[in-house]
Amino acid sequence: MTHDTEVKVKKLQEIIDESQRIVFFGGAGVSTESGIPDFRSVDGLYHQKFKYPPETMLSHTFFKQNTWDFFDFYKNRVIPADPKPNAAHLKLAELEKAGKLIGVVTQNIDGLHQAAGSEKVYELHGSVLRNYCTNCGKFFDYKYILEASGIPECDVCGSVVKPDVVLYEEGLDNDTLVGAVNAISSADTMIVAGTSLVVYPAAGLLQYFRGKWLVLINRDPTPADKSANLVIHDKVGEVLSCIKVN
Repeated sequence: MTHDTEVKVKKLQEIIDESQRIVFFGGAGVSTESGIPDFRSVDGLYHQKFKYPPETMLSHTFFKQNTWDFFDFYKNRVIPADPKPNAAHLKLAELEKAGKLIGVVTQNIDGLHQAAGSEKVYELHGSVLRNYCTNCGKFFDYKYILEASGIPECDVCGSVVKPDVVLYEEGLDNDTLVGAVNAISSADTMIVAGTSLVVYPAAGLLQYFRGKWLVLINRDPTPADKSANLVIHDKVGEVLSCIKVN
């Protein structure tokens, strides 16, 4: 960690110490330190070569029309291989337990915030841990998807089981969106981390923040850097691991 980053982390500590209602908004960069690759970096999923572009394979149309290929890609590339929460997830759970953090708004679908102990989590894009029969609605865990041969089918009615993740062409869950907006609009501090802030409508949620401190933690610059009170270009877990919860 550079001297400049150390100075900024000290400032972040001061902000957190004086804050009473922190909301955290995170993207793929929060989970990369758990070994889960992101999508848009140079070595991310979107820069790898596949039979079809990842954006195409993760669309609602592709799921409906090329279901076998969808699950072949989904099972091998999207469901993480037994990841564990990292320092970022654990620190956020600690902040919530201390009464400082009022909610985590995440674009991630890996369930690691809950695994770390966070309870107020708004999963904008759903979760790989939840899967439902498209006909009768029966719930299945992610292991059922992984262990299925080819297309996972409901053991009750035989219909296709769909992951509870938001695919391209699908809208966000309204209740989740409302919860996220309420948390952001009532926060005194918003920490945005591990996200390029180019995916909408999720990135547009920043417009609802009316609090005092906007903090950005991301490896690369984002469109919102100029609007933030504090910008730290470093790994999210390394930065948050330095924070002491009082």
